Amino acid sequence: MSRYFTQDHEWIEVDGDTGTVGISDYAQSQLGDIVFVEVPDEGKSLSKGDDAAVVESVKAASDVYAPVSGTVIESNAALADDSSLVNSDPEGEGWFFKLTLADAAELDQLMDEAAYAAFVEKL
Repeated sequence: MSRYFTQDHEWIEVDGDTGTVGISDYAQSQLGDIVFVEVPDEGKSLSKGDDAAVVESVKAASDVYAPVSGTVIESNAALADDSSLVNSDPEGEGWFFKLTLADAAELDQLMDEAAYAAFVEKL
């Protein structure tokens, strides 16, 4: 599996033609305590850069963008009951949704973990 990051602090972990999407540890730390997460419906078609989800914290509400194009095949239902998973395990159990990749070449425009770490260091 490969993990990629966007400049908007989303991550996508790719396994075959399926990608799991969430926000980075850096993003959740900037947002503070997460109080609500709205994830996309299964079957929703997303284009790269589309608003895909919403995360609300005690500080602000933020959109989560689709890092690549695809169709949502699963949303993380656990977030409805426990949005704090995004704080406690943002790059694991706090994932937002899974999608089938429409164009794997779009991954080439994203950062790998090392490039993302260097990007965050500059912020």
